[in-house]
Amino acid sequence: MSSLVEVLGGVDVGGRWPEPRRGEPRRVVLVGRTSAHGMRAVSQALRALEEGHAPQGLDLLCVVLVADAPGLLPLSLLRRVRVIRSVARVHRVPWIPAWREGGEPRRLPAQLVRLGDLVGAGSGRERGRS
Repeated sequence: MSSLVEVLGGVDVGGRWPEPRRGEPRRVVLVGRTSAHGMRAVSQALRALEEGHAPQGLDLLCVVLVADAPGLLPLSLLRRVRVIRSVARVHRVPWIPAWREGGEPRRLPAQLVRLGDLVGAGSGRERGRS
């Protein structure tokens, strides 16, 4: 998800929780792909957070689901999105072809601009506008 970090700022701590006591961010955005595997991982992380298996003091801003392929999601995956949405704020990021080859989109999708506003990425809105 390094493309999101480049656009929105922040820190990618990989597949672990940040440790605010060590100076890492306490504001968290969970990111996953819209594949069955990606949404299962997001669900497990949300469950761990709810059950207290994550460091104390974390503030979940939202869940970001990044399209794993172009086009609409199958009904089974849309149902998973609804379940995740029932316990957390969800932002969906559409398929961005330029990211597949390591490039940058000419224009940021509106979903990313709104997400940038949420996480306080001041440059998110300007970037990609040309």
